[in-house]
Amino acid sequence: RQLFTLIRATPMRILNLLLALAMLGFAAVQYNDPDGPLWAVYYLVPTGWALLAAFRPDVLRSTTGSRLLWASVAVWLGLVIFYWPQMPNFWQREVFMAEETAREGMGLMIAWVTLLVARFSARQTQRSESAA
Repeated sequence: RQLFTLIRATPMRILNLLLALAMLGFAAVQYNDPDGPLWAVYYLVPTGWALLAAFRPDVLRSTTGSRLLWASVAVWLGLVIFYWPQMPNFWQREVFMAEETAREGMGLMIAWVTLLVARFSARQTQRSESAA
C-alpha cells in the first residue's frame, strides 16, 4: 500500500515532478558560469522541495518542514526582488536571449513559483487525505 501511494500519479505530483526536472535542468546549465555554484544552489533548493512535495508531502506538513519551506519561500522572494531584471521588456525573446540578467531574474521567478507550488500542493494533499 505504501509503495502504491508513493507512485500514484496525481496532478500535483506530476506538476511538482515537472518543476523539479526544470529546476534540475536550470542547475545543470550553470556548469560553465563563473558564479555557477551559487546559481546551482538557487535552483537545487527548489528542486529538493518539489521532490519532497511529490513523494513525501508529509515532510512538508510537519512543523519543521513547513517552517523551513516558508523560510525558503521568503528568501527566494527576496532573491526575485534583488535579481529583478532592470531592462525594459525583459520578458520578450530578443531581450531575454541577449541579457543574462533577464534570464537569471526570470529563472528565480520560476524557482519561487516552484517553491509556492510545493507549499500549496502539500496543503492540498493534506485536505484530500483528510476528506478521504
